[in-house]
Formats: sequence, structure tokens, C-alpha cells
Amino acid sequence: MPRTTLAPTLALMLALASPAAATQEYILPTLFDVAGVAADDVLNIRADPNPTAPVIGTLAPDATRIEVVEERRGWVRVNTGEGSGWVNSRFLTYRTDVWNEGALPQGWQCFGTEPFWAFIPQGDSVVLGGPDTPNDMRKVQSVLSTGVFRDPTRAVVAEGMTLVSTPQLCSDGMSDRLFGLRAELVIQGNQPRMLSGCCSIQP
Repeated sequence: MPRTTLAPTLALMLALASPAAATQEYILPTLFDVAGVAADDVLNIRADPNPTAPVIGTLAPDATRIEVVEERRGWVRVNTGEGSGWVNSRFLTYRTDVWNEGALPQGWQCFGTEPFWAFIPQGDSVVLGGPDTPNDMRKVQSVLSTGVFRDPTRAVVAEGMTLVSTPQLCSDGMSDRLFGLRAELVIQGNQPRMLSGCCSIQP
């Protein structure tokens, strides 16, 4: 009797402790590729997450690196033009090469309004700029992450400033697009200040 009781318990404990059981498939935002759409067809982007909603855009059958920022009942939100819409997740497959420990994905950049600003990586530096200010390039000292597998949270520490981006739906205040990362930028110096905005990983 003790043997039949302990065996399933031990098996369950081993299963829970295995890396495969602990691995998260993905955390949004992340990038997806279109899959399962015929070469002569397109994947519709709809105004709402249902199959009868109006079509507001399309994705090519071979489209890749599409940023998904929200998921709802088998549908996912993507940006299209100056707005956002919904795609049936059955026709998307997630990429495993997006969020690597201590690194930023290709295409990652942050921006905000009031005032307008942009924070864009360039090699081993970042450029902070805006329409009314000259570009300010700073050396990146480190890119920090939480250590949680595929967690998009990042802190970029550069000379005299630090930007933290965290997973949260975010509006740029200028369009109907929604982004999956909220940004807080702290600038040090004689007049320290903090700027808020959004980040995107769309290439």
C-alpha cells in the first residue's frame, strides 16, 4: 500500500521539477510568424476579436516578426497602420529567438510624447533625441533582465540615464495603436527628470 501511494507522488514531484514543466511558452509582448495560410491568401486583421468583425488590414502568408501585444480568447492584438486589430492566433507561431537574457531584441525602441522623445539602441550605445532636441548618444553600461525565462522586462543602464520597460498595454497618445511595453526613463544631471512612454519590438 505505501508503495502504490508514494510512486504517483514521486512521479508528480519529478514532473514538476523538470525544466520542461517549468518552461513558459511565451510572455507578451513577443514576435510571431504567420503560419498555415495558403500562399495565394492573406491573414485578415479584424477590428474586434471575432470572425465577423470588419477587416482593417491583412498580413502576407509569409509575414514574419509580427509584434503581438495582447491575447483574448484565441485572438491576438497586432498593430496595423495607425491603429490596432485582431488576428486569429491559430495562424501564428511564436518565435523563440526574441527575449534572451541580458539583451534587447532587434527592433526594440522606446518613445513618448509631451515632450516628444525617442530612445533607440545603436550598437553598444543608445541615442536619446526628439524633434526639438539634438540627438544625445550615450554608452550602454548594462542591459538587465529579471532572470525569468522569456520575461520581456528590461532595464537599460547608460551613462547618466536608465530606462526600464515593463510588460503593460501602453498608448502613444497620438494614434490608436497599442504597445506591449511601458517605459520609464530617468535622466540624471543638473536637472534630473523622468519621462514616460511606450516601447515596441516591431522591426
